[in-house]
Amino acid sequence: MERNGSAIGVDDDRDMIREPLLLKNRVNTTSQIAIVGANICPIESLDYEIVENDLFKQDWRSRKKVQIFQYVVLKWALVLLIGLATGLVGFFNNLAVENIAGFKLLLTGNLMLKQSYYLAFAALAGCNVILATCAAVLCAYIAPSAAGSGIPEVKAYLNGVDAYSILAPSTLFVKIFGSIFGVAAGFVVGKEGPMVHTGACIANLLGQGGSRKYHLTWKWLRYFKNDRDRRDLITCGAAAGVAAAFRAPVGGVLFALEEAASWWRSALLWRTFFTTAVVAVVLKSLIEYCKKETCGLFGEGGLIMFNIDNSVPSYNTIDLLAVILLGVIGGIFGSLYNYLVDKVLRTYSIINERGPGFRVLLVIIISILTSCCAFGVPWLANCIPCPANAKEDCPTKGRRGSYKSFQCPDGHYNDLASLLLTTNDDAIKSLFSSLNTNEFRIPSLVFFFFAMYFLGIITYGIAIPSGLFIPVILAGASYGRLVGRLLSPIANLDCGLFALLGAASFLGGTMRMTVSLCVILLELTNNLLMLPLMMLVLLISKTVADCFNKGVYDQIVTMKGLPFLEAHAEPYMRHLVAGDVVSGPLITFAGVEKVGNILHSLRMTSHNGFPVIDEPPITDAPELCGLVLRSHLLVLLKGKVFTRHRRLSGTETLKRYHAFDFAKAGSGKGLKLEDLDIDPEEMEMYVDLHPITNTSPYTVVETMSLAKAAIAFRELGLRHLCVVPKTPGRPPIVGILTRHDFMPEHILGLYPHIDPHK
Repeated sequence: MERNGSAIGVDDDRDMIREPLLLKNRVNTTSQIAIVGANICPIESLDYEIVENDLFKQDWRSRKKVQIFQYVVLKWALVLLIGLATGLVGFFNNLAVENIAGFKLLLTGNLMLKQSYYLAFAALAGCNVILATCAAVLCAYIAPSAAGSGIPEVKAYLNGVDAYSILAPSTLFVKIFGSIFGVAAGFVVGKEGPMVHTGACIANLLGQGGSRKYHLTWKWLRYFKNDRDRRDLITCGAAAGVAAAFRAPVGGVLFALEEAASWWRSALLWRTFFTTAVVAVVLKSLIEYCKKETCGLFGEGGLIMFNIDNSVPSYNTIDLLAVILLGVIGGIFGSLYNYLVDKVLRTYSIINERGPGFRVLLVIIISILTSCCAFGVPWLANCIPCPANAKEDCPTKGRRGSYKSFQCPDGHYNDLASLLLTTNDDAIKSLFSSLNTNEFRIPSLVFFFFAMYFLGIITYGIAIPSGLFIPVILAGASYGRLVGRLLSPIANLDCGLFALLGAASFLGGTMRMTVSLCVILLELTNNLLMLPLMMLVLLISKTVADCFNKGVYDQIVTMKGLPFLEAHAEPYMRHLVAGDVVSGPLITFAGVEKVGNILHSLRMTSHNGFPVIDEPPITDAPELCGLVLRSHLLVLLKGKVFTRHRRLSGTETLKRYHAFDFAKAGSGKGLKLEDLDIDPEEMEMYVDLHPITNTSPYTVVETMSLAKAAIAFRELGLRHLCVVPKTPGRPPIVGILTRHDFMPEHILGLYPHIDPHK
């Protein structure tokens, strides 16, 4: 791996390329690329640092108390809107899925009652293919970045990684409707992961700070034209997405804290909690409205809430040993699941690279396979007599129920059809049910587990919005209930509680979350009495799985090539210092620089930041004035505040510009180099960079441990970290560290003799 001036002026955009693992055979023509959803695009870093230049200081000094109060009120108003919008979208998703899937299942069921088996299969498969094709076309042609879960992309964004269209309005549109079509098409996917991405997209849309393109640049929106405020709002959006998906407001806050966010503070905790509380109120109100049977086939159960047996669970030694066993099984199955998802994603990437048409074709193939499994596997099951004390109709009449007759005579039901020919939410409710221990036979649970396990693996990675929570819960609940059935003669816990613990163990083994998963599952099941056992099974499954590989979202972030900075430094970084990974030639500007020199540097590089060095006669000796951003240079050059001679002219710039003129544009709509119109005469003129230069950039001495520098870089949310010399008499800056410089691929490429494990 060769490196061309990575410390040079400097961003993650540069000639050296960090390739995603899924693109090893691709000829890379851009600066740095990654896979976002199913789309391949260049990526940049976000800058959470406050740019303390003269314009910022002037604005801060002139800001009145009423403006500060207005900013605080508006931020709370925005998180309120995020909660309202996410709650409404979450309800709409469930309403649409329940009605579309309900119509499909009713049609299939009625044809089965008439013994028109081939026609029933044609209706089921036909509906599934149509819905799957709609989702795939949206994803493949309109917003490829909407494919997949979206949680890895949101997690990377909150870590400081930006990519084109990751949170764009088109992505939001496709995420909503693609998720509806995909889940209603019967795929073994959930809408919970996409809801996190949806919430983040809603937050990004509301926090754009207006749009010059659509003339929505209201004065009160300008406060949020920076990465810091957008990051806070998107964190609230991600938490709101979990709250809307699971009806778990506290779980949403903890998910954002434990899994999504890389940077946290107490004020953000309050805002996320407020946002998820708003989501909970919105969903509760809408569900109460739907109890009047005004929502079609939605009924009361569209938003998943699994009310399991509320009796006090008593458990003996056998139960505790069984819980430990479930934890170990969940850890092993979870790590194997992650390994197989890794292999499938690498295989699908070869197909996806061939173009949108092949992506749609792959979705159709998986849809037909899923339909064949859902309709064909129940034929392997024998009919079971209806229980005498059943609390619901047996066999099931209409859309919802746990006793589907399928091909069985009156008074009998098919337990596999009850799990496969229904929505994923209803299948989970049936598995968590404690009403009838013998409702599902042991062979049926085995068949269902393998079907969910492998269908979940091969479905993730195709060009539809797809979450991993529901497939994992389905597979985990099936083997949990299986263990409960086997131990029912000697165990005190019933099968429904074992299914819940099995789902928890598999979730812990795949996603490696503990606190947030524990609270989400407790809120889902409305049973706080299971807390000790839930904690135990999650801790065991995570510990076992960590022995084999990383969590599924961490694996996907790595495979997609997203330059994610971990919370801890790698061990080998302690053997290196900051000066070891910066290199030249370093591109710098003088405090008063010739316009032609700036334009030439901007054309020749794609760096985002450039050091500004004051030299005599402005100062006695060369010294680092600060750092100037590419976007600020473009705005300054566009305004043409030039002088014919090299002199300080910052006062004129301060009179002409306001700090908001240099605010970050939303969704890549900022000035580009092509927008400048500089004539040859102006190329020989000078421009004073002092008013837009950040005079207090974060700096480290060149002898600082690279591990320390990496931790500081991540914790401060930086895009550039200046490296200064330890000894006098040298140039005032050695180089600049960016996110790319801390990536293992880059460091081990420079020093191949280093053992990455020491």
